Amino acid sequence: MKKLFLVALLMGCKVFASEPSFKIAVLKYNGGGDWYANLETSLPNLIRFCNDKLKTNIHPEQAIVEVSSPDIFNYPFIHMTGHGNWVLNNQESENLRKYLAGGGFLHIDDNYGLDPYVRPQMKKVFPELDFVELPFSHPIYNQKFSFNKGLPKIHEHDNKAPQGFGLIHEGRLVCFYTYECDLGDGWEDPEIHRNSAATREKALQMGANIIQYAFTQQ
Repeated sequence: MKKLFLVALLMGCKVFASEPSFKIAVLKYNGGGDWYANLETSLPNLIRFCNDKLKTNIHPEQAIVEVSSPDIFNYPFIHMTGHGNWVLNNQESENLRKYLAGGGFLHIDDNYGLDPYVRPQMKKVFPELDFVELPFSHPIYNQKFSFNKGLPKIHEHDNKAPQGFGLIHEGRLVCFYTYECDLGDGWEDPEIHRNSAATREKALQMGANIIQYAFTQQ
């Protein structure tokens, strides 16, 4: 298996180098769901925010990577979102497992409608694991920015509180799943969803926490 770029980043502290040394990616998946939701501005705005507030040096242009591609190992952090169907075949499941078990990190953001597919598909990746809800005391909520009540609520859909779930493999959080939150919508340009400045700031701050945690966890 290829060595994950994340290992080199953490050992060499290149996350904070003077020049952009890596990209983060959006996951392109099969099944018919809109993996490209929020594609134009969401992750680029979060990258810009992290480079400003966390002093990271993430490349300003996001990458797009398919689940089955060997290129997945070049990206230490992968973001996934959408509203609909997501299906993994055996080869894709195996590739994603190798990526996550080898040091990669996956953030899944339900953009309303993805939830029925997240758990069964990730069960193909880690049959032995179940998603667990992370307590508000978890470090992912307490990085550069403090969220002592958990995830911020960006959009209202079903009058449910936002929840953050994790898959923990050998003691390490490898996948963070944000549900009933619409976090990525809050990263988009303000005119797209017309969120308030305060709401967008909270979304970007929580996104920065996820990035920071992924790069500094064990």
